[in-house]
Amino acid sequence: MNAPVNMIQQVSLYDPADTAMCARIEGFVCERRGSLFHRPAWLNAVARGTGQQACGLVAQQLGAVTGWLPLTAVRSVLFGKALVSSGFGVGGGILADSEEVVRVLAKAAQDHARRGGFASVELRGGPIPADWRRWNDKHCGFERALAADDEAELLAIPRKARAEVRKGLKNGLTVRIGSDSDDLAAHYVAYSESVRNLGTPVFPKRLFRAMIEMFPGTSDILTVSDADRPIASVLSFYHNGAVMPFWGGGSFAARAARANELMYYELMLHARRKGMQSFDFGRSKTASGPYHFKKNWGFEPQPLTYGEWAGDGARTRDVDPTSAAYSRKIELWKKLPLPLANAAGPFIARGLA
Repeated sequence: MNAPVNMIQQVSLYDPADTAMCARIEGFVCERRGSLFHRPAWLNAVARGTGQQACGLVAQQLGAVTGWLPLTAVRSVLFGKALVSSGFGVGGGILADSEEVVRVLAKAAQDHARRGGFASVELRGGPIPADWRRWNDKHCGFERALAADDEAELLAIPRKARAEVRKGLKNGLTVRIGSDSDDLAAHYVAYSESVRNLGTPVFPKRLFRAMIEMFPGTSDILTVSDADRPIASVLSFYHNGAVMPFWGGGSFAARAARANELMYYELMLHARRKGMQSFDFGRSKTASGPYHFKKNWGFEPQPLTYGEWAGDGARTRDVDPTSAAYSRKIELWKKLPLPLANAAGPFIARGLA
């Protein structure tokens, strides 16, 4: 007798008829200890915050969920069209019970891309089909266990970075943690200046608001201020026992005040008090400035494996900010007045999912 076939269903995260299925998918992600980026709630927040359509492909066998592929349908005038698993995430590839389910979901994603006119399908982590392009030399992730108490946490930071934290602790800065409108406003002040200074378009304000709303109790914002002026801030998530500082940065003033160093140290303490066991410092471009910053904090880089399928003759996306194609644009963006960068940035950044 032949084994039952894995049936594939496309799930709309907006259709009330699919509400029950979304709940089943959330359960599957939890059981498989999937990433934050596998969760339908993440896709919904991305859609609400950027306007990029969210969907997904679910595999079922005898009524049981056996696999899930979250997808963000990215449409950008500047960067083209692609299906991304998972939009704005650093993970979120195929989550499946078997290699057969991986194969079936990958094939379904290719068919969906062809029907929708998408140039490619991008998988961030998870199993990559053998006939897809794959690489693990572009980005690294950084994670380590949190220490037992505040002093041990400080001592776990290597000497040079620890000295910077101690300077920050002596500078009379204030730390606030919350998730209300004031926290969102303070975060945007510090974060938008930070990414402008790096030459990167800022994401829409509504993306951060949507994330806070979709993850109540498992997200918050930590802001460091100098005389009531926000100079460093980070929006973090709490998932599978790890704190994940995801969107963070500081102004030029944060550098002299060591506010960024203080921010991450205080987040470590806060996360431990919330019951987290590890600190997930996120991904960084291999050999970049942030990559070395995290290594200097005692985190060991772990290469991240990504994959891509492209249609015949399709031109795939290039959204790598370190690409030579963007070097001149990045230098020009750094010089933009902040109000202009904040006005134009969200339109561009929504295509960088």
